[in-house]
Amino acid sequence: MHFISQDLEDYIEQHSENEPELLAKLNKETYQKILLPRMLSGHFQGRVLSMLSKLIRPVNILEIGTYTGYAALCLCEGMQENGQLHTIDIKEELIDFQRKYFDASPWGKQIFQHLGEAVNIIPTLEVKFDLVFIDADKENYLNYWEMIVPKMNKGGIILSDNVLWSGKILEPVHPNDLSTKVLLEYNLLLKNDPRVETVLLPIRDGLTVSRIL
Repeated sequence: MHFISQDLEDYIEQHSENEPELLAKLNKETYQKILLPRMLSGHFQGRVLSMLSKLIRPVNILEIGTYTGYAALCLCEGMQENGQLHTIDIKEELIDFQRKYFDASPWGKQIFQHLGEAVNIIPTLEVKFDLVFIDADKENYLNYWEMIVPKMNKGGIILSDNVLWSGKILEPVHPNDLSTKVLLEYNLLLKNDPRVETVLLPIRDGLTVSRIL
């Protein structure tokens, strides 16, 4: 579902901060070489992630779902000098691609890649986080949420991507469509969870901002 017209999306990009050169290269190479390039956060959402990170000034960041590393680099833009970003993905074939761009950035030594299932890796991270970006398999969003909230610092921010799911959250749910079922439950949980305050933004495929109370 296109929530706004392509012309309006183009106007928004043109009147937002420019895409940094390194990210423009990453964007282009992702579309040239990697499957499912629409998974990339892209220029506009990337600038949103960058701005939020700069407002939050996190020390420790967690990203669930690295893909080619675009969002990770955007989140690093607001990270404090002594900060770390931990990013988790299951695709071993993307590790070297990610690392190439991480090392070409100012934050290469502060970005830690974790390969495997996030539900297994999150409990091993002995860190309190200031900023988390959830952008992985939708079936596990509820599990990720319950694992992450106790690891957050007070006032920390959890960002959840794809929560509008191409508009499927407004349509009759197919019995076999587990992702949509989980997202409907997830969106309701975030609205009612007394541990956070939440606003759902209609940015691209839906981005929820939840603040730990």
